[in-house]
Amino acid sequence: MICLDNIQQLRQQIRTWRQQGLTIAMVPTMGNLHQGHLHLVTSALARADKVVVSIFVNPMQFGVNEDLDAYPRTLSADTQALTAVGADLLFTPQVSTMYPRGLAAQTVVDVPGISEAWCGASRPGHFRGVATVVAKLFNLVQPDIALFGNKDYQQLQVIKTMVADLCLPIEIVGINTQRAESGLALSSRNGYLTAEQMQLAPQLKQGLDKLEQAVIQGLDIDNAIANTLQQWQALGFKPDYLAVCNASNLRPAEPTDKHLVILAAAYLGKTRLIDNLEFTRD
Repeated sequence: MICLDNIQQLRQQIRTWRQQGLTIAMVPTMGNLHQGHLHLVTSALARADKVVVSIFVNPMQFGVNEDLDAYPRTLSADTQALTAVGADLLFTPQVSTMYPRGLAAQTVVDVPGISEAWCGASRPGHFRGVATVVAKLFNLVQPDIALFGNKDYQQLQVIKTMVADLCLPIEIVGINTQRAESGLALSSRNGYLTAEQMQLAPQLKQGLDKLEQAVIQGLDIDNAIANTLQQWQALGFKPDYLAVCNASNLRPAEPTDKHLVILAAAYLGKTRLIDNLEFTRD
């Protein structure tokens, strides 16, 4: 696997592959890789000739009092894991490489509407930071296809919207959330959970499953949401939000909407967990 942190060298390698007529897939990450990330890479390998993975802990998407400094950096282990699954290139730029004029002077990409609710409301500026760094990475790598996990459902829709709005010739593919046997969605932040919290955390997904059934059965959505929130609070969760939405625009579901997604975020101790469940009703 080729390991680069230099933009000029990255572009030269991409140019070489393009001259050979090879297709390129990209998997942007912030590192501290788990099996969910590696599944994205293996999925990318099945879709393109070459796979570029980026590891960059993006300061622009972290808000005040968030865990930028505490975010785990495990580059050695990540490099070994990516080599083992067959990634072709790992790009690990420094903050000064991605933001040479500093964050305050950086041109930004803002995706209005879909960025503003749910995680966007809880973490102001978060999706501006995500869209900006992903746009920069796409400009550097110019992939044919890019893969993201469905666990970050709102992020995926923000990126799809950005790519469509900016006419970028990149296919965006969402890959199903990878879960532990308990049902807990795999996440780098799961490492912050205590042993006791790890036992409780799967209740988040179980609540989504019950809420899905309530919606499919035609029960009142507001009451079903309130019941789920009450159950989570009794277990020790501190809910941030829970909503049943139109899966495309992420607005609260209307009676005529068929393709839906349940979006949820909740704190367990100091750890913020997110999850979602996409489904169709008759």
